[in-house]
Amino acid sequence: MGRPPFVTRFAPSPTGCLHRGHAFSALTAFAAARDAGGRFLLRIEDIDAGRCRPEYETAIKEDLAWLGLTWEEPVLRQSERLAAYGAALENLRTRGLIYRCFRTRKDSLDDIGRAPHGAADRATPRRLPPADEARLLAEGRPFAWRLSLGAAERAVGGFSRLTFEEEGAGPAGERGTIAARPDLAGDVILARKDLGVSYHLAVAVDDAWQGVTHVSRGCDLFAAAHTQRLLQALLDLPTPVYRHHPLLLRPDGKRFAKRDTAETLADLRARGVTAAALRAELGV
Repeated sequence: MGRPPFVTRFAPSPTGCLHRGHAFSALTAFAAARDAGGRFLLRIEDIDAGRCRPEYETAIKEDLAWLGLTWEEPVLRQSERLAAYGAALENLRTRGLIYRCFRTRKDSLDDIGRAPHGAADRATPRRLPPADEARLLAEGRPFAWRLSLGAAERAVGGFSRLTFEEEGAGPAGERGTIAARPDLAGDVILARKDLGVSYHLAVAVDDAWQGVTHVSRGCDLFAAAHTQRLLQALLDLPTPVYRHHPLLLRPDGKRFAKRDTAETLADLRARGVTAAALRAELGV
């Protein structure tokens, strides 16, 4: 028998230009697919319509091509997959696994629409009595759908049954068979009317739909695997193998980030850096 399939992906959000950290992650995933004789996918995670821009998507593809990466077409764009996320959300709703949360958009903005780098969602949501919920709905008050950890734990027969395989390493060196702890993140937001579906739900649905067998990404997203493992169990989706890699750090010890105006790949090209030189610098 031949080797099992190997499918991995690089899934940036078009909210800015790529920097060295993105290049390291993309090259790491691409190398893993190449070495396994597998497939490399590009997915554009553009569910946050307020921050995503078409020009950034174009720039992402230009940067990756400059690095020498190739990927399968067509490229999946999450903004074109809203019906699939809606169906998954309705599945959870009809089973009583999610509930309406009426915290303001400002309160919950950081809980949705972007990858949860760093600290988990430590919000303290409130599940309202039916009469209060009906009143707020009648007033037209906006709400988010939150996952009910209590209901979810009962549905899967206890979180102790949930594990995932880590072939890389978490931030504390975690590897091997990992016991999932979705309780650490609390009742995460899965959807909100004005911001769309959450990162967690979209990723779980899309990894399954695309047949992703190995998720290669930075160790700052290790915590996200715990919530995504729970969603996979609730929606009867396969669980990929995770390969979290160390973060590429700046000279000051901080990770590269778009919001910190890190030098972009386009900036590097403009000052004459070649793709070969960058790959040598990154060691990938």
